[in-house]
Amino acid sequence: MKAEECVLFSGAASGAEAEFGKAAESRGIDEVNFTFGGHKDSRQRGIRVLTHEELQQGDVSLAYVSKLMHRQYRDTPLFKKVLQSIWHQVNNGQEIYVVGKILDDRTVKGGTGWGAEFAKICNKPLFVFDQDEDGWFEWSGEAWDKHTGPVITHPHFAGTGTRFLRENGASAIEALFVRSFA
Repeated sequence: MKAEECVLFSGAASGAEAEFGKAAESRGIDEVNFTFGGHKDSRQRGIRVLTHEELQQGDVSLAYVSKLMHRQYRDTPLFKKVLQSIWHQVNNGQEIYVVGKILDDRTVKGGTGWGAEFAKICNKPLFVFDQDEDGWFEWSGEAWDKHTGPVITHPHFAGTGTRFLRENGASAIEALFVRSFA
């Protein structure tokens, strides 16, 4: 697969999303960064400001997400828009790559966790780099299996994750792109 045939779907936020975008741009991969009015974006390349109607397409009940994720989320307009924009990332990507932390209940920490859960619901290939475990994991449909290093195999993929990106997370993103587009 050629880099110039690919599109990264992300969210332009600081941390993992910005790092995915940086890696994509350095290889000539197109980006679509879903955002919304008033969001603080770290990247400007490929910005796609979602309209109110488009945000509504990704609307999800916070009660449902809280139950699915085994934790409570604050019902604020900003957080709802973040979840709605993550929906667009995952909906458009055919493989999902996340940087964060896998919790004991098999969910991923933070708002990023909704993207991982939505990928599970959609039965999309899902890989998470757990910064605490310093390794990649693949969702098998039942559990997280250790993975030696995924390779991007679909031209439309999503990259998202924590705003609190560590050095090992940034290195994992770069290594993913090196393996995939050498």
